[in-house]
Amino acid sequence: MSGSAASGQEQANGPAAAPVIAIDGPTASGKGEIARRVAERLGWHYLDSGALYRVTALAALRAGIALDDEAALAALARELPVTFEGARIMLGGQDVSDEIRRQEVGSAASRIATVGAVRTALGALQRGFRRWPGLVADGRDMATVVFPDAGLKVFLTASVECRAQRRYKQLIEKGFSATLPALLQELCERDARDSNRSLAPLRSAQGALVVDSTQMTIEEVLASIVQEHHRRNG
Repeated sequence: MSGSAASGQEQANGPAAAPVIAIDGPTASGKGEIARRVAERLGWHYLDSGALYRVTALAALRAGIALDDEAALAALARELPVTFEGARIMLGGQDVSDEIRRQEVGSAASRIATVGAVRTALGALQRGFRRWPGLVADGRDMATVVFPDAGLKVFLTASVECRAQRRYKQLIEKGFSATLPALLQELCERDARDSNRSLAPLRSAQGALVVDSTQMTIEEVLASIVQEHHRRNG
């Protein structure tokens, strides 16, 4: 993720709004890595919306805020001291890029994502990242709720077994303990929770390019999205 939300809201709402590529998908589908690479390829800004929910969850866990305390969570989200320095995600000046990827933080993030007031607070922050020359945003409702006018909407998915393997490798490489059976169960539960929640459920947006990356390399996925962008924009 690069940049900040400052001064982006005016452009996002104006007639000259910057273009957006919105990439949604379930946990561990690879959408973050792909979105970041698409942004690098095009020279656009990048927004990892899931990181904002994870940072909020981490801040709530640290502060001892109950995950069902809507008022306290919303107040926390509105005043979240989060900044982005290149690939680093900073919370109150501390690099939490790895810590927010822990299983317990991800589970907490999935729970607070069902809180309407939190989604409202973070939705406003996310829209502020829209600025020229363009934005590549990944998450679960980027194309359906946050940026419904995105010029290219992508739904990136993969089998749950493939995603569990990817998340296991990611966690082990970062030095966190994990087991495949536990990860597989967690992903199944998160898929159900994300898809069935009443607020902004995870789903493919109408007209989205659906990419199943189970049998694809990162480069193949990247090429398919960039080629589709160029096809639509001449």
